[in-house]
Amino acid sequence: MKKTIMMMILGMLFVFVGRASAMVTDYYTFELSNQVTRTSVSYKNRYGITLAGDLYYSKDFDKTKKHPALVIGPPYGGVKEQGPGVYANQLAQRGFVLLAFDPSFNGESGGKPRHLSSPDFFVEDFSAGVDYLGSLPYIDRERIGAVGICGSGGFALTAAQVDKRIKAIATASMYDISRYIRNGLGETMTDEQRDQTLEELSKQRWVDFRKGGAELNIAFPDVEMPLKEVPKGLPPVAARFMDYYATKRGYHPNSITAFTNTSQMAFMNFPLLTNVDDISPRPILLIVGENAHSNYFSETVYEQAAEPKELYVVPDAIHVDLYDRVDLIPFDKLESFFKENL
Repeated sequence: MKKTIMMMILGMLFVFVGRASAMVTDYYTFELSNQVTRTSVSYKNRYGITLAGDLYYSKDFDKTKKHPALVIGPPYGGVKEQGPGVYANQLAQRGFVLLAFDPSFNGESGGKPRHLSSPDFFVEDFSAGVDYLGSLPYIDRERIGAVGICGSGGFALTAAQVDKRIKAIATASMYDISRYIRNGLGETMTDEQRDQTLEELSKQRWVDFRKGGAELNIAFPDVEMPLKEVPKGLPPVAARFMDYYATKRGYHPNSITAFTNTSQMAFMNFPLLTNVDDISPRPILLIVGENAHSNYFSETVYEQAAEPKELYVVPDAIHVDLYDRVDLIPFDKLESFFKENL
């Protein structure tokens, strides 16, 4: 079947995912610390969609006191049992309450059609997390922050532009998904190519309407997961994503890292991070890997944001290292940043 230019670009990034799987529960890509308690929770966002989350706190947690809390979103196409859980597991041991969540239409969260991607909904999901945390009697409403990994970094910052309840924001390997989709991987899409992409996506809406369902951009629907090793000959960036999502390292059945094709239209029409300077005087911490392909997203935000802000570079790290490499993720830096600012 003929693909649009944008579908091919996305396919390079998401090619490694198998097929849409049945919902899987109680499957995590990391081992929970014996010092941490994890509880499944659910709550609604302002659109009425029920979001699924995991609440993390230390075993010696005192619910008679008020505590700082963080809401953590997954990489674009990821779920709470992957990177967000890795962060929550570590930061709970450092005195924070953490809420890791599945975005609307994905993972264990509700919403149809499944695997829809929406900038408006994904931004709202961060504010909904703040709603939930603020309803807990042991959370200090004046000390709630946000952490966004990869695509969720852009969504967390966009939420904070208008939601003053988010008092401090940290991102890791941040992606601006609107910029990525509108301009293409590596900023390569021309105006002519974008026009062609929108022409084909517009016609795809008729196809979806006729079929009564939305088409996904899965490139290899018959690949069994997890893979034992990354196939040879892939472009470096695709190989690195594949090493995380498609092998035992980070594979999760609920994370197919594919979205409905027409979801791209919303991102082309919805610029994230337009008002990032409005976050000031609340602080921003942008964490990037020294060798990450995605650093230009964080560098742009750093240039546009007002003080206080910090761009923190992790030596020898690539983009996906900041998803799960506990030996590289700067948890000491995250701890000090949030303890100083919450």
